[in-house]
Amino acid sequence: MLPLMLIVHIFLGSTFAGSAVIAVLSMGYTTLYPILIAAGAGFIAAFPVSYLVTRKIAG
Repeated sequence: MLPLMLIVHIFLGSTFAGSAVIAVLSMGYTTLYPILIAAGAGFIAAFPVSYLVTRKIAG
């Protein structure tokens, strides 16, 4: 189940991180640290979602 979770996380992590970066940029934060924090938060937030999606797929 772990390999499937990592594959799912590749897609969800990049999606969540990209969405968070777009949200931060649209709020007007254009410096490096808010962008990095948003990308990291999106990457970390994708772990539990990846686990749940993998459980649904694997049954």
